[in-house]
Amino acid sequence: MASRKLTRRGFLKAAGVGAAAVTVPGISRLLSAAGSSPKPNFIVFFSDDQGYQDIGCFGSGQHGSPPYQPPAISTPNLDRMATEGIKFTDFYVPASVCSASRAALMTGCYNRRVSVGGAYTPASTHGLNPNEITIAEVLKPLGYATACIGKWHLGHLSQFLPTNQGFDYYYGIPYSNDLYPGCPWGASQGFPALPVLENTTKVEANPNQALLTKKYTEKAYQFIRKNKDGPFFLYMPYTAPHWPLHASDKFRGKSTRVYSDVVMEMDWSVGVILKAVKDLGLDNNTLAIFVSDNGPWLMRDYADRGCALPLREGKWSVYEGGMRVPCIMRWPDHIPANKTCAEVAGTIDILTTLAVLAGTTAPQDRTIDGENIWPLMASQAGATSPHDYFFFENNTVRSGKWKLHLARSGVREYVWNGSTYVAAYPTFNDRLFDLSTNKEESNDGAAETLATNNPSIVTNMKDALNAFNADIAANARPEG
Repeated sequence: MASRKLTRRGFLKAAGVGAAAVTVPGISRLLSAAGSSPKPNFIVFFSDDQGYQDIGCFGSGQHGSPPYQPPAISTPNLDRMATEGIKFTDFYVPASVCSASRAALMTGCYNRRVSVGGAYTPASTHGLNPNEITIAEVLKPLGYATACIGKWHLGHLSQFLPTNQGFDYYYGIPYSNDLYPGCPWGASQGFPALPVLENTTKVEANPNQALLTKKYTEKAYQFIRKNKDGPFFLYMPYTAPHWPLHASDKFRGKSTRVYSDVVMEMDWSVGVILKAVKDLGLDNNTLAIFVSDNGPWLMRDYADRGCALPLREGKWSVYEGGMRVPCIMRWPDHIPANKTCAEVAGTIDILTTLAVLAGTTAPQDRTIDGENIWPLMASQAGATSPHDYFFFENNTVRSGKWKLHLARSGVREYVWNGSTYVAAYPTFNDRLFDLSTNKEESNDGAAETLATNNPSIVTNMKDALNAFNADIAANARPEG
C-alpha cells in the first residue's frame, strides 16, 4: 500500500492482531504510573473559522502588509496554555469547511471516509451517520461523562444530534449562526429561526448571539463541577469566530475590530474553564486541546475575518491557509512545558490518541484513519509523524516537507488583488511546494517547475493519492 498507516493496518488485519497489541513507547509507563488514579479528563476546544495566526503565540499581528495587516489579538490564556504545554505548527484538518471538518474530528476519519462534505443547512435531511462511532462513544463505556456545548453542525434532525452520538448532555446551536433569517442568505432561503437546544429541546429561538460564548462557558463550568469526580469528556465547539460576529458588552470595542473582540472573548472562556479545572484540583489529570476547524472566511469585510498569513488562502481551500490550523495541547506533569512540534498531525488523530490515553483502542470493526500522536504530544525523543502522507480532499497531498497539488481547472480560489480578496478560477499544471522553505505556497510558476524537475517525488505522491482515492471509493461509509 502507499502509506504507512494503510500498510500497518493491512498487516495487523492479515495477522489477526488488534491495534491494542501495538506497543507505543511511553503509553504503558504512563498508564501504569497512573495506577488506580482516575482516568484522565479531556477537554477539546474547537473554534470556528479562526485563522492560523489569530492567536498571540502563533504570530498574531506579525504577518501581512498594508492595507491588509491585521493587528495583534490579545490571547493571554491561549498563550499561557502554549507556554505550559505544546504548540503544533503543522497541524491539519482534512477539510476546510464546517461539517466535513467536524465529522473528521468526531470519527477519527477523513471526512470522505464517512461521506460528509461541505456544510449542512436547516434544509439538509442528512447528517453524520448514527452508526459512526464518535469520541464520546469510545469513552462512554469507560465511565466517562460526556458533553457537547456549542455548535454541533453534524445534522439538526433528532437522529443526528449529539445525544444520539454518545453525549450525555448537549447545549448549543445545531448549525452555523448565519443560517437563519437574520442574515441575508438565510432570509433568501427561507430558513427558520436559529434554535438553541438543550439536549433535544428547543429552549430559545434567534438568541442574542453576543451572549453565546458566555452561556457556553457557564454550561461548561456547570458540567465540570457536576462531574469533578470524573472522568469526563467536554467538547466545546465554539460558535466564534464564525460570521456574523458578536461580542458581549465586556469585550465589544476592546480592540480596533469586532473579529479581535470575539477571539478575545473566546480566549477569556478558555481561561475560565481551565481555571475551574485547576481550582477543582483536576489540573494534572486533565488534557486540554485547542484547535480551529479550518482557516478564515476571506470573503468577509476586513473587520469580520480572520487571517492565516503567512499561509496562502483560507476556508474552502486546500492551500495551507485553509487546512493548517493553530493547535495547542496542555496536560501538566504529562506534556512538557513550552514545547513546539513541527511534525505533521491532525484532528483525525485525536480520537485514537484519547482512546489510548483512556486505556482502550480506537474502534476495531472499521477503518479509522487517525493515529496515536501521544509520542509527539509528550515530546518523546525521536518521535516523528505517523503519517507518511496526509491527504487534502482528492487532489492534494503532503509528504514530509513536500506538498503536491494535482493539475486542475475551474476550482475557485481567493486571490489578494492588493486591496481585497477576489474569486478566481485558474487552470494549472501539477504544483510541488517545499513547505520547509515555502510554507506560503508562493510562486506558482516555480512550483510547476519544481514538479517537472522532481518526477520521482511527484510520481510517489500521485501513487499514494491514487491509492487513497481508490480506498475511499471502495471503503467509504454512508452518510446518515
